[in-house]
Amino acid sequence: MIKQCPLLILFLLGNLPAISQPVVPQFRSGTLSTSSSSETLINETITSYQFGGFSYTATGHNVKPITGSAINPSLQLTQTQTANGVNYNWVTPSLEAVPQFQLVNEAQPFSLVTSVKNPGLDTITIIQRQIQTSTQSQSESVFGM
Repeated sequence: MIKQCPLLILFLLGNLPAISQPVVPQFRSGTLSTSSSSETLINETITSYQFGGFSYTATGHNVKPITGSAINPSLQLTQTQTANGVNYNWVTPSLEAVPQFQLVNEAQPFSLVTSVKNPGLDTITIIQRQIQTSTQSQSESVFGM
């Protein structure tokens, strides 16, 4: 019974009302200051690949294609081109099969200009830039009674 008495006393005292007083700050004025800053650094790389197809042109005067000669050259597949690990194949004209021309009037002047532009990767443009920004902010609050 003696061991159970302290528990009984605590139980009876536990139901007493608590006595407290409100806490009221004792200051009349104050200042709250904050400041923050941040920095950002962005490294950017832009890579552009420009590809072109083939073209065959022929111009002139006092010339005409030989009868039976192809107007459009036959096509063949090019060897593989690799750019940054990506493989490309192109269709290009067979230079052995380009049109053949003859003079219309052999006594007159003539001109003939032909050109072949091969397909493939024309240019690679790499733009690298760095963007750096910084932000600073300060705030101050003054209060009083």
